[in-house]
Amino acid sequence: MANTGFVVNATRVDPYKNFKFRVLWDGKPVLGISKVGSLKRTTEVVKHRSGGENSYDHKSPGRSSYDAITLERGITHDLEFEKWANKVHSFQGDPAMDLNGYKKDLTLEVMNEKGQVALRYHMFNCWVSEFAAVPDLDANANAVAIEHIKVELEGWQRDEATTEPDQSQ
Repeated sequence: MANTGFVVNATRVDPYKNFKFRVLWDGKPVLGISKVGSLKRTTEVVKHRSGGENSYDHKSPGRSSYDAITLERGITHDLEFEKWANKVHSFQGDPAMDLNGYKKDLTLEVMNEKGQVALRYHMFNCWVSEFAAVPDLDANANAVAIEHIKVELEGWQRDEATTEPDQSQ
């Protein structure tokens, strides 16, 4: 049998879908998130030349950085996005900044079609760098009003202890 990338569910041929997921902070799911940006890490390339072989570049890894992610959800009366964004900066200015509470760790869980957690990623030292409380409003549109936060992070790591769920159960 061909290798499909699944061990526990060897008959599965389809990869996981991108619409079954949840984000957790403070140990609980965040209400209503409908979109999460991709987890992306970039490592700079350091080029150097050698005196005896200077007709081409040698390349080695330099510093790595982790791109910010955006979390989006439909607007409700839940204030969690706004409360977290206000810990960095609010209308009251610098004295209102919460230096102890503005960073938090987040968890992203990707689930299979049955709602079983298939992949889990931990994101570290996250904080809100951008908050859109209300989107562009358009009386001619037929759409849900979306709020979003842009979350800076210092790194992410896959939780290797989260194993492939048994889909036969």
